[in-house]
Order: sequence, then structure tokens, then C-alpha cells
Amino acid sequence: MIAVAGGKGGSGKTTTTVGLARALSRRGAPVVAADADWDLPNLAELAEETGEPAATPETSPDRGAPGSGDRPTVTRVARGERPVPVDRRVPVVLDAPEEPREHDAATVLDDLDDVVPEDTPLLLDCPAGASPDVAAPLRAADRCVLVTSLHRPALRDAVKTAAIARRLDCPPLGIVVTRARSVPDAVSDLFGCPVLGRVPPTFPVPLAAASVEAAYDAAAAALVETYDRGDRWRIA
Repeated sequence: MIAVAGGKGGSGKTTTTVGLARALSRRGAPVVAADADWDLPNLAELAEETGEPAATPETSPDRGAPGSGDRPTVTRVARGERPVPVDRRVPVVLDAPEEPREHDAATVLDDLDDVVPEDTPLLLDCPAGASPDVAAPLRAADRCVLVTSLHRPALRDAVKTAAIARRLDCPPLGIVVTRARSVPDAVSDLFGCPVLGRVPPTFPVPLAAASVEAAYDAAAAALVETYDRGDRWRIA
């Protein structure tokens, strides 16, 4: 389980979760992406608005995207009420629960990790910043990917998030730098981990741009090389 975390809202964290999930799917992996930002959930909505219909436990890309009321939630899948299908064409996307305060996030995410096959990449879209809510997905995940732009406040807050992740035994695998034309070497030194990818600035829909798709393909390849090394995930 990999947490996708960032320092500030708007850093491109959710876009990166979708971008990496799709890139891993293009390599033949059965990917699950789950929304762990329960107060401001938008993972499923972004996935549906910016690409092929997301695979869900009860729908397939051939039948089209589900309505918002049909989306499978993290809690229902974690409790075994909805199965997790293996779909190598598009990522399975799990929405946040409708009543988040009725559930303990740490327990739900641990249960989700138990029901998703070990050889399936499981990405968690984390809450932004260093709020208490980010602790649950960071505690549940094995490692994290940090997402930041090169703006000074974003870098400062992402460094704080990296420190929290390390304290919670979820060390960063690397950084994805968004909306950047180049990345200084000092960024890797600042975070103490490698830069996995650079996503170019594109507007208004980054995930619709071929250059962004290529950037996430490269970042996913670096992620696989850093974390998987060919013996953890079912991936080309």
C-alpha cells in the first residue's frame, strides 16, 4: 500500500494518484486507487471526468461509468460488502464513505489492505498537509510518494509531511514534482529521496494532455524500479 501525500491542497496529489494508477494499468497491473481524503473527496470524480470510466466492483469500462450513488466506497469494500475485481484495463477506484465520521479510518484502511491482493498496487489519495487526518493513511501504508510543486510554501509544507511520514514508519519512496519545466537537484537533497517524475504545466485539464500521460508513465516506471523491482506486483 502506497500513500500519495502532499503538503498543500492543490499540489496535484489527486491528479498524481489517478495519473500513476492509469500508468500502472497501462503496464498491465490490476490497480486499486482509494480515496483516503474523506473530508474533501474527489478521487472518483476526477477519474470519471478525465478519462476512461473507472472500473468498479459492479461496472466495467464497457458498460460506462457509475453514477455517484453507485460508486463503491472504501468502507464497503474493506468490510467485504463489495468485491474487488481484478481489472487490468483501468484502475479500480474506491470513493470515500458517505458518512466519514461514522468510521475509524485506520481500521478501514487496514481492512482494505487485507482484502486487496498483495500483488495488486494499492494507492491511497491522502488528505493534504500535516493535519491529524493524514496520519491514518500514512500509518496504514508501507511507503509514500510525495507530491509538490516548486513553490516555496508548497515545498515547505511537503517537507513537513515527509517528516510526519517518516515518524509514522512510512518513508518516502520519492517525489513527483508537478507543474514544473525542470527540477533542481537540490529538491532531492531537500527531501532525502529521489525525484520519481516531473509533470509539465498544462491547462485546463492536465490528465488530458499527452505530455502529462508520458510524465506519469515515466514516474510509474521509476516507482516500479524503486519499490517493486519485479517481485512484488503483477506488472510488466
